[in-house]
This record gives sequence, C-alpha cells and structure tokens, in this order.
Amino acid sequence: MSESEQYRPVPYRPPRVSPEESARRLREEYELADQRRTVRHFSPDPVPREAIEDAIRIAGTAPSGAHRQPWYFVAISDPEMKRQLREAAEKEERSFYDARATPEWLEALAPLGTDFNKEHLTDAPWVIVVFRRDYELLPDGTKLKGYYLNESVGIAVGFLIAALHRAGLATLTHTPAPMTFLRELCGRPANEKPFVLMPVGYPSEDCVVPDLDRKPLAEIAELR
Repeated sequence: MSESEQYRPVPYRPPRVSPEESARRLREEYELADQRRTVRHFSPDPVPREAIEDAIRIAGTAPSGAHRQPWYFVAISDPEMKRQLREAAEKEERSFYDARATPEWLEALAPLGTDFNKEHLTDAPWVIVVFRRDYELLPDGTKLKGYYLNESVGIAVGFLIAALHRAGLATLTHTPAPMTFLRELCGRPANEKPFVLMPVGYPSEDCVVPDLDRKPLAEIAELR
C-alpha cells in the first residue's frame, strides 16, 4: 500500500440534535418527500446552471464502494443536443413498445400512461445523463477497479432526485434500452456505461401525474 493510499482518519463531529428535533426534522422531510412525483410534462422556464451544479455536487456526496465514486454526470441544456438525444431515445423506445416488451410489461406500464414519445427530453431545460464508471484509467495505463458499481451509482441518483425535489424541481428516471447511443452522443470513454437519463425542470402549468398510492410503512418495513 502506497503512502497516498494509507488510512488517515480525521475527526467526525457533526452537530448533534435532540431526539425530539431529529424526529421533527424527519417528519418534515417525509412530508416533503411524499409530495415528490415523477413528471413527464415540463415547463420550458429556465433553471439556473448553478442549481444543476449544486444538485450534482449533492449527488457526489453519496457513499460508494471503496470510495471509488464511480459516477459521471453530463448535464445538457443545448437545444440541438437535446433534440438528437430525443430522436435516438425515441427510436429505441419505439422498438421496445412495438416489438420487445412482453404483454405483462406493457400491462404494468399501462397505468402510467407512457409510450415511445419522449417530448420531455426537449421540453425540459436540462437533461442529466448519469454514467457508471467501471474503472479509472490512471496516467500510466493502470486500471483502478471499482466496487459495488450499480449500488453506488444508484444511491447517487437517489441523492440527486431528492436534492432536485427539495429545490422545487421535477425529474424522471428514463432508461431507454439499449442506451449505448448516450455514450457516443455525450463523448464519454469506453470505461463509462450509461446508467440513466433525467430531464430536469419545473412542471408545466398543465402537468398531470398518475393517481397512484404509496405502500404504507407496514407493507415495506418491520421494526423489531
């Protein structure tokens, strides 16, 4: 182990709050989180670049296997690039809905009202493409392996979704299959794999969402 890789602990003393304050904050956080919905109808109203930068910074604080931080975010606001992205995504999605999706899958999607039209990719002022970095390529050509890649990037995406929602912004997670076109479009290297793309913006004035219920706590957890 090199000197730069040695374990060097530093003090960790975050501000401590009372149990009552912890409970109050978590109740507020839940009430806000419960308002979050996946949105497919976006306003073209601009979102400041600084807001996107800070949301990505928050995503970058997520835990990761061996602290490899195996994620990379490409935030796109250029209209022409978004047009190309939409065109490529709709091509894959049309193939999915017309030929590849099983009847059971289509039945599961029916209550969500989705189809191959992805106007949100051009309507939203930003689209964030998240990549999974499978390994780091060091200057000497050595490959630095990553660990728990999908878990780590998935947690980072969760941090990003929560941060955007707290800022009053909406998003959705879109995973066209296959997604290899995203690497070429974004000019990313071979060691990175597209993980998800997320349009980001404010909901449109006429935005509607499916009337869905969340499972109650008793159906998703038990406390012993």
